[in-house]
Amino acid sequence: MDKYIIVKTLCDDEKIAKRIIDRVLELKLAAGCQIYECYSKYYWKKDIEISNEYLIEMRTKLSMFEKIKLEVLKIHNYDVCEISYVEIEGANEEFLNWIDENVN
Repeated sequence: MDKYIIVKTLCDDEKIAKRIIDRVLELKLAAGCQIYECYSKYYWKKDIEISNEYLIEMRTKLSMFEKIKLEVLKIHNYDVCEISYVEIEGANEEFLNWIDENVN
């Protein structure tokens, strides 16, 4: 049985964030995506950087993760970008069925 996951990535450009979710949805790799603005502080090349970023979340299945990762990397503008996932646990059956119906 396939696991249900939320794939996450961050980028600093809203247009790129929207291109990523448009592509993922167009290919039916995820059932739904969200973009959130966030404040980020992190190490980059031995210095602390501060930036406003866009957190992208994609509701999907584990079997789609590698395909999503490839599509994100084609569009993403970072030298090093996080593409990770967390497993969805305890979700209601209707929500999981919605993912099943909308992900190929």
